Amino acid sequence: MFIQTESTPNPATLKFLPGQTVLEMGTADFPTADGAEASPLATRIFAVKGVKGVFFGTDFVTVTKADDVEWDHIKPAILGAIMEHFQSGQPVMAGEGGAPSGHAEHHGEDGEIVGQIKELLDTRVRPAVAQDGGDITFHGFDRGVVYLHMQGACAGCPSSTLTLKMGIENLLRHYIPEVTEVRPVAV
Repeated sequence: MFIQTESTPNPATLKFLPGQTVLEMGTADFPTADGAEASPLATRIFAVKGVKGVFFGTDFVTVTKADDVEWDHIKPAILGAIMEHFQSGQPVMAGEGGAPSGHAEHHGEDGEIVGQIKELLDTRVRPAVAQDGGDITFHGFDRGVVYLHMQGACAGCPSSTLTLKMGIENLLRHYIPEVTEVRPVAV
């Protein structure tokens, strides 16, 4: 098994490509070791000292390291953990595959606008940020303000504010006049 690695715009996060499916659909975010028991793979990766966060996409794993740790010191152990996991035959997610994260539900009078926001996120934004090892999901819409949750390499990325304001906000405002602003949320 050969696992490729790619850098991401976030210097604290690396993208690992195991050359096979990680999740059949959706994403799974483990911003801390708490909750990693839902995934045997995440548990293995968090066992590497210095790992701060783990995120799964359909064909990649992104790992975020602590600031005081160098990639040269932990990358071989992470590669080993990923390889061991896939060779073990264990599932990536325990039970029914876990609940892939996605857009939050929205109930209310702005349903049509929220539908347009989610459509633009799914077709224009999410594929691009997945290339960088992350994901952005809809969290809410209130009086013109769109709230988005940034995951994986996007969470804590130095360029994420620029991406939100100059990229996503401009895109949404262009296609949906009711959108006035985009803000990140921490979940």
